[in-house]
Amino acid sequence: MQIAVLEDDPDQRDVILAWLEGGGHVAQGFGDGAGFMAQVGRGCELLLIDWMLPDTDGGHIIHWAREQLGWELPIIVLTAREDEQTTVSALRSGADDYLVKPVRPAVLLARIEALARRYGTTTGATAGTTVAGTAAKRHGAYEIDLQAVRIALDGQAVELTQKEFDLAVYLFDSPGKLLSRDHLLNRIWGLNADVDTRTVDTHVSRLRKKLKLDGSKGWRVAPVYGYGYRFEQEAAAVRH
Repeated sequence: MQIAVLEDDPDQRDVILAWLEGGGHVAQGFGDGAGFMAQVGRGCELLLIDWMLPDTDGGHIIHWAREQLGWELPIIVLTAREDEQTTVSALRSGADDYLVKPVRPAVLLARIEALARRYGTTTGATAGTTVAGTAAKRHGAYEIDLQAVRIALDGQAVELTQKEFDLAVYLFDSPGKLLSRDHLLNRIWGLNADVDTRTVDTHVSRLRKKLKLDGSKGWRVAPVYGYGYRFEQEAAAVRH
């Protein structure tokens, strides 16, 4: 499915694009409304838009899309705004669905699949391929299935909580990046989460043990003193 993503936060945009591509979709990201409206055309099959944007808002984008691209195009609003007024405004403007961040990748892909069924379009990289049938993403010894909410190590499924799964997916989507504890906390638990950065350390420690992220399987979570973590692929694994 051809999906256009309008999200002004580059980190969030990259994660969403990785989720969609992992689900078998072809996705293109945009950081502002002007670029989005200038480039998105009728070949697009679904719009995934943020509500709060630097140069406009989601309501204006939805109005433009319905005027220019018609009403046979599914539109999902994905935003941090969870108030009733914004939700109602988005849906009355012409959005088909409204999701509040942080959203789980499996939920986002399932909502896309549901809209595809409603509109009679196909999901996945090719016609006839559903999200549930798309190939899982492989990272050496690890296999990540977003739809099944499952991570396998050497072919064996590893039991993880939802937050552990979300954190692991984000780490694998962010190789080599410096990730502060605050950044991980906001990204996985949300801006208004009633937890502190020690929760991040606890979950990273659990993932290191459960998924053997100590370098022995090709990937490691490296602590960065006083800051956070860096997720690294071991040099030997890269050479192979």
